[in-house]
Amino acid sequence: MEAVYALFCILLLLVFQGCSKVAVSQSSKVEFLPGFQGPLPFELETGYVGLGEEEDVQLFYYFVKSQGNPKEDPLLLWLTGGPGCSAVSGLLYEIGPLNFEVVEYHGSLPTLVLNPYSWTKVASIIFVDSPVGTGFSYATTQLASLSGDFLQINQVDDFFRKWLTDHPEFVSSPVYVGGDSFSGLPLPALIEKIINGNEEGSKPFINFKGYLVGNAVTDVILDGNSPIPYAHGMGLISDELYESLEKSCRGQYVIIDPRNSECLNHMEEYHKCTSGLDAAHILEPFCVFASPKPIEISFHKRRSLNQKFLNNFADSDPPLPTIGCRTYSYLLSKYWMDDKSVQKALNVREGTVREWQRCNYGIPYKHEIFSSVKYHLNIGNKGYRSIIYSGDHDMLIPFVGTEAWIRSLNVSIIDEWRPWHLDFQIAGYTRTYANRMTFATIKGGGHTAPEYKPAECFAMFKRWISEEHL
Repeated sequence: MEAVYALFCILLLLVFQGCSKVAVSQSSKVEFLPGFQGPLPFELETGYVGLGEEEDVQLFYYFVKSQGNPKEDPLLLWLTGGPGCSAVSGLLYEIGPLNFEVVEYHGSLPTLVLNPYSWTKVASIIFVDSPVGTGFSYATTQLASLSGDFLQINQVDDFFRKWLTDHPEFVSSPVYVGGDSFSGLPLPALIEKIINGNEEGSKPFINFKGYLVGNAVTDVILDGNSPIPYAHGMGLISDELYESLEKSCRGQYVIIDPRNSECLNHMEEYHKCTSGLDAAHILEPFCVFASPKPIEISFHKRRSLNQKFLNNFADSDPPLPTIGCRTYSYLLSKYWMDDKSVQKALNVREGTVREWQRCNYGIPYKHEIFSSVKYHLNIGNKGYRSIIYSGDHDMLIPFVGTEAWIRSLNVSIIDEWRPWHLDFQIAGYTRTYANRMTFATIKGGGHTAPEYKPAECFAMFKRWISEEHL
């Protein structure tokens, strides 16, 4: 009898261990980071969540607990663009609590400083390296390394529900989902999956309240056609060239009939006028190794110079940006993240990622969503809040295209176009719609607006998340 009881206990233990493998992530608190002086003045957790029956996909994440009131503040799940750009882009360059101190690199470890405009002052944020192959996320089999829009959506939904299971203190938190750049295509579909999963009884229930996207690809055609009217409005091309483009190309610049030589010739003139600009922010210097978002570049056929640097970086020594370039700080993340002491502090599993890349453009990724407009429409019809924001000096995904797809929703305007302010200065312009959607521009902002205008974007987020008028 005792032997039977002992066998029963062993079997019960194995069952619990098996359940634990499926439901529980591996995470660790991080109290110190190389390059930052003293203990971190906020709570940082890093870890992996295994996905699939064999957990052959391991998504890495950074979680920063709200520095305000984490028991009451919302929980934000943040997706970075690319596809293939690490969550570090959001964590260290955009909305997270740390930034790099941009000084000339002389071989020592780059230094980190506090970001006074971190969105973690009013929200807890999960930054996830997704899709697989991004940042420190990895696959254990070749099949598991494949990804695409819908596969990423399913995996992030699975990731988030597993993460909440392992963090029950946040299950009742109001949840928002946000992202920028390329994430504008899969993110609305992810939100629809979360909502449908809740309605179908998926566990745990996600207390979803709303979403935000910034400078986001939303419709390939509308966004792809927008740089030319934007360039005309900003005085980058002449009235005559713009009129010729409109007439010969009929307003269609993404897909051009190769037999339409007149349109092609005018497009060549357009590129001569604009190819020397930094499309991410037209007022900033054009620098090498700009690490652009590849999906936007393919839309606008600007691969030439920057793509050469990206493709050749691993095989040669391309020119590096100078200290006066914004892209110089991207170089610092490479030096910092490849340092073994940093990876140890972040609890990165040794040998899982050969070389860290801020943006891994080589992942096998299948593009399946070319317009997310219908998802925005469906989510809005269910009454969820949203804010769509654009840095108004971004020519990769200009606000002109964003306004176009919002108009296509055919939703009534309830608060007309007006300026919004910070410190008695105009910070941008905004309007709101009957579907609880807010549109806002960030004056002087570029692609991924918080990187260029952190104070304004923090003010925008804080007001919106508190359901205040901008």
